[in-house]
Amino acid sequence: QVQLVESGGGSVQAGGSLRLSCAASGPIYCMGWFRQAPGKDREGVAYISTQGTTRYSDSVKGRFTISRDNAKNTVYLQMNSLKPEDTAIYYCAADRAMCSLLPEYNSWGQGTQVTVSS
Repeated sequence: QVQLVESGGGSVQAGGSLRLSCAASGPIYCMGWFRQAPGKDREGVAYISTQGTTRYSDSVKGRFTISRDNAKNTVYLQMNSLKPEDTAIYYCAADRAMCSLLPEYNSWGQGTQVTVSS
């Protein structure tokens, strides 16, 4: 497993933007972002492989952009046009062997709160 450290959460008004970062302690094949709102299951948001293959959930497609800097073992999530329904704890995840929007990763960050007010 790798250690993951997230940063960049906060509060913003609807329509605003935030950028999340997640630094891994070593090289990793796939990095993803998940979120969990109170009373709801953890939801896959996006992932990106070492080669740059990406996938997004339908709920964020066109508004969020995932990217990574392999030299820094860091993944980013640029979130634009934020909506109140984007409010959740956002988790970074990493896996050495697979990419998925299902919460099947073997390494997880501690989570960072994102709050979007109307």
